[in-house]
Amino acid sequence: MTTKPLKKGATYDDLVRVPEHFVAEMFDGELYASPRPALPHAHAAIALAVKLGGPFGFDRDPGGWLLLTEPELHFGNDVLVPDLAGWRRERLPSTPNEPYLTLAPDWICEVLSPSTEYIDRSKKLRIYAREGVRHAWLVDPLRQSLEVLALESGSLEQVEEHHGNARVRVRPFDAIELELRALWS
Repeated sequence: MTTKPLKKGATYDDLVRVPEHFVAEMFDGELYASPRPALPHAHAAIALAVKLGGPFGFDRDPGGWLLLTEPELHFGNDVLVPDLAGWRRERLPSTPNEPYLTLAPDWICEVLSPSTEYIDRSKKLRIYAREGVRHAWLVDPLRQSLEVLALESGSLEQVEEHHGNARVRVRPFDAIELELRALWS
């Protein structure tokens, strides 16, 4: 993804015309497209989905979440595609039969890459905060880091940072221990 939009004043019709081998998103009516992620990025995202999906998405203990990979989220004139997103079941009991969601998730995870980091940290975090996303994780497979952010006073602020092969308990999934090594190997 470049830090410059492909088109200003874009519409959803412009977004759907972006070739499928790109991830297309719109921020404030500006259209951006990035290539599909590199393999370290893809590995970190799927490893995290597996580690969280079992205990929170499918099992009964602790359970309570609907977790999705790369859902399309529509918030007014903004269309975002986080790498992972989660909704507490009391807010979203089942997967809707729709192409996108307008209900903000309770948690998002963006897996950073050199080409998307600026947009993930700036435009996307601002929109997630505006929409009331309470928890955000920024995973960087190249730096082997996990940044944990929480919604405080209207913005997503870093509350924790972990590196390397640490074993951590991280909000909102702190009912389990997460071994970061699984995200990098």
